Amino acid sequence: MIDYNQFPNPCYIMDESLLRKNLEKIKGVADTAGIEIILAFKSFALWRTFPIFREYIGHSTASSKYEARMALETFGSKAHTYSPAYTDEDFHEIMRCSDHITFNSLTQYERFYRKTLEHDITCGLRINPEYSEVENDLYNPCAPGSRFGVIQSQMPEKLPEGIEGFHCHTLCESNSYDFERTLVYIERNFSKWFDQIKWINFGGGHLMTQKDYNREHLIGVLKGFKARYPHLHVIMEPGSAFTWQTGVLTSKVVDIVENKGIKTAIVNVSFTCHMPDTLEMPYQPVITDAKIGNDGPYIYRIGGNSCLSGDWMGNWSFNKELKVGDVVVFEDMIHYTTVKTTMFNGIHHPHIGLWTKDNKALVMKHFTYGDYLNRMC
Repeated sequence: MIDYNQFPNPCYIMDESLLRKNLEKIKGVADTAGIEIILAFKSFALWRTFPIFREYIGHSTASSKYEARMALETFGSKAHTYSPAYTDEDFHEIMRCSDHITFNSLTQYERFYRKTLEHDITCGLRINPEYSEVENDLYNPCAPGSRFGVIQSQMPEKLPEGIEGFHCHTLCESNSYDFERTLVYIERNFSKWFDQIKWINFGGGHLMTQKDYNREHLIGVLKGFKARYPHLHVIMEPGSAFTWQTGVLTSKVVDIVENKGIKTAIVNVSFTCHMPDTLEMPYQPVITDAKIGNDGPYIYRIGGNSCLSGDWMGNWSFNKELKVGDVVVFEDMIHYTTVKTTMFNGIHHPHIGLWTKDNKALVMKHFTYGDYLNRMC
């Protein structure tokens, strides 16, 4: 169990033992199903932990020049790169750092493919099956009018020169049955081109480390697909699954205010700055030793310390009265959260720590005024 007292507050703290359990589950799926699973940086990019990841997986996926460079320089292997739109300014560096490049559109292919011929790169095309079970359009890659991928009606009879793979992303923290139903549409719309490609990437959103996820069912679905198309190398690139429930964000109560019967405990972190998905998704995070809702003796709304009026969540019930200085621990705050934070208002950014498998506290990053200053001009 993490000893929070050994870390500064506020702090994101990852538990190495929990991370390794997730990595073992993911590697088990990959090995048993005979596929490749790679890490998506868009969900997690704390590069000081990459040596742990490399014990279990070999590659990562990037969506930008900086992520591709990070793959090469800190993960130790070239990236599988996809971007909605490459630019002339970035593409040379992306080629240097990537061994897979996926084009979002046929026009992007026409603009950039010839440049890849001087490099050892396999190219792919993102496809859009026009089916997704993601309910929130903010996270739905197949929403009507989506800018992501080529739909069936836009596909040529013969794939363009050099297209060796398909990339398809339709899920968001989804289960194996969502994937199975989506796969029906992928095959229905695009299997006629499968004999022209070498690999297929089923993207992210496969939450295969969640407690109730049926990994055996996923393995069966993947084995069935490989039996139908044995020549295809199958890739998945989940993000959240790698670091699902592997760490927390610690905070402290700095004030308690009351307005018309509502008590708000203001903490030294911000929902909009440090937990942005809670407002975007939206969802109410779990707090250790508290219950979501009004079923308890002490009810508090939790407020962030930015000046955004909507920087709050609530309500939670606690078994004891909160006081200034009390520690409030937000659970499952590693995936996506750590890559999407901001320094809005110049608020002190939480430190980043690792609770090692040997029960030692390692602070991987201290944030200072200089970090804020360097983001400004």
